[in-house]
Amino acid sequence: MSSHYWIQAPLRADRDRLIAGLVLPPVLATVSAHRHLRGPYTAVGTLLRQIAPETLRRDPALAQRHRIELQETTPELAGLVPAILRPLEANAKGPVALSRYPARLHSLRVCHGLVDFIESHLAGAGEQAQEGTPYTLVVTDVEHADPTDQEFLAVLLRRVPARLLTVVVATGLDTPPEQPGPVSESLPQALLAHTERIVSSEAESGPGSASASASVSVSVSSDGDGTTAPDELALAFVESDGVSDDTAVLAAYEALDPARRTALHDARAAVLAAAADAEPSLRLGSLPYHLERGSTRASDGVKALRWAQTRCKYLGLYATSVEYGRRGLLLVDADEQAEFWWEFTRDTAVSLAAAGRADESAELQDEARRITIDPSVHMKLAYETGMLYARHFGPEKRDPAVARAWINQAIAIASILEDPQERTFFSVFNRNGLALVATRTGGIDEALRLLDEGIERLDKELGLGERSWHRVGLRYNRAQANAMSGRLDDALADYAVVMKFDDSFSDHYFNRGNILRRLGRTEEALADYEHALTLEPPFPEGHYNCGDARLELGDITGALAEFDRTLVLDPRNTDALLNRAGVHAELGDEEAALRDVATGLELEPGHAQLLSLKGRLLAERGEADSALDALAAALASDPDLSEAWAVKAEIAFGAGDLETAAADFDRAIRLGGGIEIRYNRGLVYEAAGRFAEAASDFEAVLAETDDEDARAHRASCLRGERAGV
Repeated sequence: MSSHYWIQAPLRADRDRLIAGLVLPPVLATVSAHRHLRGPYTAVGTLLRQIAPETLRRDPALAQRHRIELQETTPELAGLVPAILRPLEANAKGPVALSRYPARLHSLRVCHGLVDFIESHLAGAGEQAQEGTPYTLVVTDVEHADPTDQEFLAVLLRRVPARLLTVVVATGLDTPPEQPGPVSESLPQALLAHTERIVSSEAESGPGSASASASVSVSVSSDGDGTTAPDELALAFVESDGVSDDTAVLAAYEALDPARRTALHDARAAVLAAAADAEPSLRLGSLPYHLERGSTRASDGVKALRWAQTRCKYLGLYATSVEYGRRGLLLVDADEQAEFWWEFTRDTAVSLAAAGRADESAELQDEARRITIDPSVHMKLAYETGMLYARHFGPEKRDPAVARAWINQAIAIASILEDPQERTFFSVFNRNGLALVATRTGGIDEALRLLDEGIERLDKELGLGERSWHRVGLRYNRAQANAMSGRLDDALADYAVVMKFDDSFSDHYFNRGNILRRLGRTEEALADYEHALTLEPPFPEGHYNCGDARLELGDITGALAEFDRTLVLDPRNTDALLNRAGVHAELGDEEAALRDVATGLELEPGHAQLLSLKGRLLAERGEADSALDALAAALASDPDLSEAWAVKAEIAFGAGDLETAAADFDRAIRLGGGIEIRYNRGLVYEAAGRFAEAASDFEAVLAETDDEDARAHRASCLRGERAGV
């Protein structure tokens, strides 16, 4: 039986020896995940640079489908795929002037797109070779991987079976630590769930092993050019970009004179800088690594880290943005390099919040307040702290009143800024934050007033084209506020303006689709959901909404495919499991429906709708007692669940208990049950001889449908009523 493998040993030489002892399919690639090399997506980029050109040549359609994930993870491939177009940023001076940043889950979506691409590569390679030919991917140095590579490996291990691609993950003896903050796909959990674990024995690290021999001291000898062996070893460490774990190499590097060590880093940085135009990913890994250890660390090192942080924040790689920011803060002096200090501080705090690490963001913001007396900085910190209390802290710490206090402070400082354009912009920007606080407390009218005033003030006081991204942002926020308050036509009008300037953002189409759905325009909503999926790497919410819309339109087969895709991307999505179970039941596949119900209840044992569906399925199998147990559990979780009362009534009716059946149907209808439940209650009333009440129910059914059975039962009940039976 094929398996993924997790190789654990103290040093790389030990791991290589263990891997060599495995019987594996042909190797697709062996890549290092060490973040010193290329920063985020080090392993991914190394793999894609090897396989993507041929894959794209073989199937050109993949270039458009995967353009986002290929460019964002591996910039060297940018010339092979269509450019990512973001109209609002076309005239911006740089990636700082943005209308929006990606959601925290964007990197997970990228990983799913990458796995799709790799599956396409494997399918194409299999066609050229032999159907189903398996391959092996070896990924080393995973204990030093950036969070992006860890997330990718977790998705890859879960989604791709070893019979297609055997993944060999090599780490040190310790389990790779879980990343701080919310984790969408856990590598430690994926390793435990999806790999066979092979750990080196003590004997392999004993006196005669490669590990031991690597730690033996090396005698100093002189070459003809005067270079000593230890110097060569130290040079080897530097040229490995700090990834070598050979103990002799490490010892030689650490023993170097500091000036000599700095000179080696300078020389290596010069080589990498010359190569970075052709290989831009070097700017996220080895180039800043060497510059921050070189003689110009306070200038070039700071600039390199700032570029890397800005790039990662732009891509939504918030954990990596935090790392670069903290490295940068170690190099800058808040007094001498105030601008760099503030940029590192601001983007690190914002990235921490976006990564779900609000407490760390708050600590950094408090530290910044203690360092500076710059009123502009205090204004921006007040706004960011307000956002922590409005949206980023967990429910137990979120506090709209405290958020309002901080935002009011930001508004007050903005009102006394000297530059009139800055005063206008930040006054409006901060009131936009106040509008968000208002929506969190039900103050939709206040939020709309603030947004209307902001739009009017920007149009009046700033020139045409200035701060365009913020003008669009205000419209976007007003569209959301209008949608929240039920002003759906106004929301659509706002989205029309937003999408005129910014038509490349999937959220706009997804949100507009939700509004159209609420208006009953389901076909238009489905078109928007489908378009949203073309503007972003795969995300489960898009496929789920497509499935739900298809269900409403009667496309059962299409709905099933969408729910299947949703659960590939998010196996823990209980709503998708519920809907897919319902589709299976409608298609007559009772066993598949029960499997989905069981999976959903393992994830959420008290899920009322899953329990209700379980009761219905068991009742249809004739297992009335088990069905009633499930329905009792459903109603314990949600006493107002109409469908559970209806199924309970059907069981009572089948058992001849007409009084209980009628009472349960009454309860289901009072809770919003539809025409089908009204029809079934009519049958109960008819069986009980309550002909007038039964006829009334059948008349209600006929008012909405042309159901022949309802018409026949109504006629029978009217005859029974006239006969006085």
